[in-house]
Amino acid sequence: MTFSNSFKPVLCATVLGLLAFASGSANAATTTTTFAVNSTVVATCTISATAMAFGNYTGVVADSTSTISTTCTNTTPYQIGLDAGTATSATVTARSMTGSSVLLAYGLYSDATHTTNWGNTPGTDTPASVTATGAAQTVTVYGEIAAGLYVAPGVYADTITATITY
Repeated sequence: MTFSNSFKPVLCATVLGLLAFASGSANAATTTTTFAVNSTVVATCTISATAMAFGNYTGVVADSTSTISTTCTNTTPYQIGLDAGTATSATVTARSMTGSSVLLAYGLYSDATHTTNWGNTPGTDTPASVTATGAAQTVTVYGEIAAGLYVAPGVYADTITATITY
């Protein structure tokens, strides 16, 4: 097909117009908006502990440990308390395991030398406050059965509740 010279500019203009229309850029407009993004991070903690097994007690000093693991939200301060246990009339300074028809006394301490009793009242008889890192943290509980506690043979047990206050 042959076009005359006078028709060629019209044809070119028409083709260019169609290309501009097809791309959408000739008549496009934009507008913007913003939106807020937010969240609240709440302080939270989890706690777990390993068993404390003294093994066979033969009347001599028996020592054992338990490991308490905590995970709290980063920068959250917390303290861990240990209750008196389940033995009748036990206190945090005089814990006892129940067995046979008698009790076997023991202590829980925050230090390896067994001089600082570990109690249940934050700021009074619990270890100093710890600041969480967001990662798991561990602390050792030191247990001791004193020498010379000659009780009837049998299995003695207690259950301690560890409480994290944050």
